[in-house]
Amino acid sequence: MDASPPTSLFDPVLPYDSHWLAVPGGHELYVEQSGSPGGKALLLVHGGPGSAATAMQRRFFDPTRYRIVQFDQRGCGRSRSPQPLRHNHSAALMDDIERIRARLGIDRWLVCGGSWGATLAACYAAAHRGAVAGLLLRALFLSGRADLEWFFGGAGALYPDEWQRFLDRAPRGQRRRFRQWLWRVFAAADESRLADVAAAWRRWEAVLEGRPPPRDAPDRSVLLRYRVQAHYLAHACFLGERRVLAAIARLQGLPVLFVHGRRDLVCRPDNSWKAWSSLSGSRLLWVDDAGHAPFVPAMASAMREAAARWLLGEDFDGIGACRVAPWR
Repeated sequence: MDASPPTSLFDPVLPYDSHWLAVPGGHELYVEQSGSPGGKALLLVHGGPGSAATAMQRRFFDPTRYRIVQFDQRGCGRSRSPQPLRHNHSAALMDDIERIRARLGIDRWLVCGGSWGATLAACYAAAHRGAVAGLLLRALFLSGRADLEWFFGGAGALYPDEWQRFLDRAPRGQRRRFRQWLWRVFAAADESRLADVAAAWRRWEAVLEGRPPPRDAPDRSVLLRYRVQAHYLAHACFLGERRVLAAIARLQGLPVLFVHGRRDLVCRPDNSWKAWSSLSGSRLLWVDDAGHAPFVPAMASAMREAAARWLLGEDFDGIGACRVAPWR
C-alpha cells in the first residue's frame, strides 16, 4: 500500500453499523456497513486468504451513493473463533455471504473483490446468481497449481536473491518441497518458528507487490493471517483453477468486469485473460501502470471509474480504455 493514497480515492468514511454474526462451526463474523443506507448495495470481499476488511478498500466507491458492506472472513481480522481453522473452507465462506445478505435484508448487490476476494466473489455469484446484480473483479486469483508454482518458485527468476532469502527459511533437505514444508510449519502452530517464516513470507509478498519490505516484527494478527493462508493454499483454496473457471463460465448474462494490472507479479494478468475468454459478454480492463497493489494511482483511478459506471445503469458499458481482442 502506498504511504500517500492517490487523490482519486474518496475521503475516508466511518461505518454507521457494525456487529458480529454467529455462523455454523463456532465462528462469529465481524460485519460493518458504511456509506449511504439507501444507496446501491455493494459487497466488498477482502483478499488473502487470511487478510481482513479495511477502510481503504471502500474508498473506490462514492459513499453518498453506495451502501457498502464489508466483513472479515472466518479466522480473519475481527472475526472470532476459538479454533480459527476449523470449519473454515470456501463453501462455508460462500454460505456466510448469503447469511450476511439475508440478515441485512438486501435483495441483490454488486459484488466486488480483489485477488482471493475476486475468486470468492465469482464463485459465490455462480452459486447464488439471483442475489448478484454484477461483479467487479480485480487481480483475479485462480487458486490452481499454476498460481502456486509461480508465487512459490517461478517468480524467483525475477528476484533470485529475495527468493533465496525466503527459501533459506527451510532446512536444506526440505527446499525441493518448499510449499509442503510451509504447510506443515503453519499447521504445527509453533509460534517460535512461525514468526520467522511469516516475516520471510511477508517480505517476499512485498517484493512482488513492489512495496518496501516491512521492518517491524510480525505480530499475532500477521501470524494468524499466514496460518489461514497456508491452510487455504494447502488445499488449493478448496477450489482449484478448473472449478473457478467453470464457475465463471456460468456467469453469462451478468455484468462482469475484470480489472488487472499489466505488471501484477502476484496474480498474473493471464488469470483474468483466461477468465474473460471463458465468459462471453464480460469485459476486461487492463491497467498498464499497475501491479498487484490496489491503491497505486492508475489502479485506483480504474476502480473508481468502474464503480462510477455502475451507478449509471448497473452495468460497465463505456468503461474507458477497455482493451479486448477484436474478435470478441
